[in-house]
Amino acid sequence: MAQLEPGSTAPAFSLPDADGNTVSLAQYAAGKVIVYFYPAALTPGCTLEAVDFTAHLADFRAAGYDVIGISPDTPEKLARFRSTEDLTVTLLSDPGREVIAAYGAWGEKTLYGKRIEGLVRSTFLVNVDASGVGTIEQARYNVRATGHVERLAAKLGVTIS
Repeated sequence: MAQLEPGSTAPAFSLPDADGNTVSLAQYAAGKVIVYFYPAALTPGCTLEAVDFTAHLADFRAAGYDVIGISPDTPEKLARFRSTEDLTVTLLSDPGREVIAAYGAWGEKTLYGKRIEGLVRSTFLVNVDASGVGTIEQARYNVRATGHVERLAAKLGVTIS
């Protein structure tokens, strides 16, 4: 799996959200976006991460960051996830895993002591210029869901309430 590094051009994307509306990276022109990849909606670790991002979304936005979560789930499953957990972060569907692969978030990983191929929980800070082209400012692979949002906020200097 080829991993992105700070300074890399962020792969552009246009993906459906939980309502089936297309969301693209270019829509965040002249802004900063936290793009995180998670394996599956409605699972314990992914729920914890999404709930934490939702709980602190206002803090991230006040600091100038928006948040997008991407998984291989269908928009229908994302809608169920959003409703069940009362999520407010933007959730995007990438069932073909093209964007997941482009960000280097698909590959070999260890799960319960076994080596498997799958989605590697990853988070990126993307600075999107006025023309809609993104640049990777931070790239984190193999992140742990527990405490991730708080660690990210501290690293970015975001005060969370």
